[in-house]
Amino acid sequence: MNKYILKLLFFLNVIIIAFILHFNAFGVNNNYSSSKIKVGADRIDLYYNKLKDKNIAIVANHTSKIGTQSIIDTLKSRGIKIKKIFCPEHGFRGDADAGEKINNYVDKKTGIPVISLYGNNYKPKLTDLADIDIIVFDIQDVGVRFYTYISTMHYVMEACAENKIEFIVLDRPNPNGYYVDGPVLKKGFESFVGMHPVPWVHGMTVGEYAKMINGQGWLKNALKCNLTVIPIENYTHSTKYVLPIKPSPNLPNMTSVYLYPSLCIFEGTVISVARGTDFPFQAYGHPKLKATEFFFIPRSIKGAAKYPPYEKQKCFGFDLRNIDEAKLQNTKQINLDYLINAYKNFPDKSKFFNSLFDKLAGSKTLKNSIISGILENKIRESWANDIAEFKKIRKTYLLYPDFE
Repeated sequence: MNKYILKLLFFLNVIIIAFILHFNAFGVNNNYSSSKIKVGADRIDLYYNKLKDKNIAIVANHTSKIGTQSIIDTLKSRGIKIKKIFCPEHGFRGDADAGEKINNYVDKKTGIPVISLYGNNYKPKLTDLADIDIIVFDIQDVGVRFYTYISTMHYVMEACAENKIEFIVLDRPNPNGYYVDGPVLKKGFESFVGMHPVPWVHGMTVGEYAKMINGQGWLKNALKCNLTVIPIENYTHSTKYVLPIKPSPNLPNMTSVYLYPSLCIFEGTVISVARGTDFPFQAYGHPKLKATEFFFIPRSIKGAAKYPPYEKQKCFGFDLRNIDEAKLQNTKQINLDYLINAYKNFPDKSKFFNSLFDKLAGSKTLKNSIISGILENKIRESWANDIAEFKKIRKTYLLYPDFE
């Protein structure tokens, strides 16, 4: 066979393998349960007439798709008047770093003004809403209290309630919606990374969560907004849902999504969660954890980790990429061993925690328990009653069959 043909066949095989690997991470819902799901955005027949002939604003990002096309493009093609796009953390195209300030701009593709709801402005201003009849929320969440998309939703709901604007949530599955776990946020510890008295993992879709915000009177002055949820078809809280696209720059695959509830608490410590690598939220380490053989070296990555902690330094720690995804799912609880062991092995314990930790944890209890050397099972017992009470409230707002 001609050597050029052999080379061509080799490169074709490489491309095919790369394609398969990519779509096993994100892009194809190869799980049977996922394949039957129809997200709220896809059910256009249920909300088209509400939007027709109205001035619409959409809270959206790169996950806001109908099929493979942006919801913005799909609705515009059907004559819906989209006047503004509100974008959360990471921006409308989903390529801004975590915590990066985003300025307002005009989207080049559509010509629609994009208003940032992250940085100096978490809530739509009165001038932003002057010509708006309805705001639509369509963003893929991961079901964790400190993942800030639900905080953005809170402020948009509040603005809608104050200005008598209808709010529509196009619901999407929660990939961590099959369990509830973690300490419940206590009064006085509210922040943008935790606004409500819910556990780390709340086990709700954004539609259900919006109902809870409304029903529990969590908006300012106990206001209630005019809320409509367009439900997901064929979804339950036991459904394994493989995300079709990464929800943010540092959650690149399902392993990172499943590990995120356990590892994000490290953002309140000196420990790196491997931002600035090809496997963020799938490993953790620090230059001073030298009792381990595994290490990673963070580097600057545009749109994911512009200035990662410990850039160009060896971070010794633990690689979690080989944990089977099914095992991560079947555990159905956050893993505190990572945090406990990191604290035990860190040489300068007085510098381990930073000011963000208690906000992420939701109180001072967890930090005090770690410092005091309390065992994991005892720590879990400390939040068991709060979890039980939360689950009672949660049931009131569920739209889909529960995992219990």
